[in-house]
Amino acid sequence: MDCIITVDIGTANVKVSAFDLGGKLLGRRKGSYPTFHPQPEHSEQDPEQVFLTVLYVLKNLLNDEVRTHRYRVAMVGFTASMHSVLPVSRQGVPLANAAIWADNRAHYEAAELKKSTHGAAIYEATGTPIHPMSPLTKIAWWARHEPRIFAKTYKFISIKEYVLFQLTGSYLIDYGMASATGLFNIHRLEWETQALDFAGIGASQLSEPVSVFHQVTLLKKEYAQMLGLPASTKLMMGGSDGCLATFGAGVIEEGAATITIGSSGAVRVASRQILQDNQQQFFNYLLTEGHYVSGGPTNSGGGAFEWFAQQFGTSLAHLDYEATTNQLLKEAENTPAGAAGLLFLPYILGARAPLWNANARGVYFGVNINHQRRHFARATVEGIVFEVYSIGKLLEKHRTIDSVYVNGAYASQPFWAQLLADVFGKTVSTNDNPDSASLGTALLMLTNIGVHSSLLEAAKTVKSGQTYRPNTVTHSEYKLLFDLFERLSRQLAEPFEAIAAYQEKLAK
Repeated sequence: MDCIITVDIGTANVKVSAFDLGGKLLGRRKGSYPTFHPQPEHSEQDPEQVFLTVLYVLKNLLNDEVRTHRYRVAMVGFTASMHSVLPVSRQGVPLANAAIWADNRAHYEAAELKKSTHGAAIYEATGTPIHPMSPLTKIAWWARHEPRIFAKTYKFISIKEYVLFQLTGSYLIDYGMASATGLFNIHRLEWETQALDFAGIGASQLSEPVSVFHQVTLLKKEYAQMLGLPASTKLMMGGSDGCLATFGAGVIEEGAATITIGSSGAVRVASRQILQDNQQQFFNYLLTEGHYVSGGPTNSGGGAFEWFAQQFGTSLAHLDYEATTNQLLKEAENTPAGAAGLLFLPYILGARAPLWNANARGVYFGVNINHQRRHFARATVEGIVFEVYSIGKLLEKHRTIDSVYVNGAYASQPFWAQLLADVFGKTVSTNDNPDSASLGTALLMLTNIGVHSSLLEAAKTVKSGQTYRPNTVTHSEYKLLFDLFERLSRQLAEPFEAIAAYQEKLAK
């Protein structure tokens, strides 16, 4: 019996899943790796550690689920977090750690490009907002601040490309991942000259762009033997986690939106048309040719709550982190809405949509002597959801959103899902399979091998799980608090700049 394998290389972990050809989940394994912050604006990962984790988890799944039940692997497909970039030598050796989406070191380069005469044209061509998250600005940073590394770099690639290069020896990037680099023309499906010029590189220093359906059958002998797979095993490129999470929620046409809260977060809609926005507040990424996923991301997803748990949980948080996080979430859930007038601006990693301000900082506002830890826990969750709502509210000015689906490690939890319903004032639904990025990758593969005739047909197979309806009284209260949250976020722009400059001075 045949099965397919999905490899989801996320920010905090890799998830490897097996599905049968009917789209049923057969098994899943997960492995984690850290993010390093050597300086205040830097967020990095060790690509070799990520690759070894991928191998370890993939081998475990193959041994525990696939071979035990005598399945034959028909195809392996990949998805990954967007915006990572890694300089490698001609031999494919990393010359530094990978800078991930949360890395804000290139905030000066981003500000310079956004103010330039080329900024608007590059945004229109690439669909990627100009921000230090994008590989475009990170590469420009390397050119200016690490000239020795820049001069030695043969290719600038993402962590996903690095994993695929290690497995196959080929430098390839799918259109979906390429569309999130700020370097790829989403209309012509080729590297954008104006963006390349700003980064100071040529197209030859990037991987070859290919379709998300593109297959590679060149698995290196040593890894074929290690994994127990034929060297001719089909490896499908797949796409980005954001686009495939949207597809995996069954959203492929207009009228619906997905809210993802994992380590980061996003609100996304799908269409055959890009979202036109002169203020450059939204992204337009490729699911496949002719299918776009538009919306806005936030740095302040579950990662912000994990930070809170690490800093303000029990003294044993480092020994039993999961139990500490669950205890704090329980305290938050049992605290009345509004956290007794305590607000949290969750910008501990800067802000992407809708502020697009890398210098934004986290703030607890309204603290008084009666506030306890449970209020801070509740305010932290509410602040994360408020920022997500700020994206959705803005997105509704451009797209009609009749139905909302939530996914991700946090948003699909009952407490978070109900809170999203109460803040948005809309009914939200989870999916039967909460791991939407893996399911989206599986559906893409099943369409590729002919099980589904089209992406639309594949999307219709996605089943909803639990439904959450808004509490009208709580929604009214949250409207008042959100107005204050939004005013504070914008009025603190100047103090954000000042404190960011001070922190940068301290780091030197």
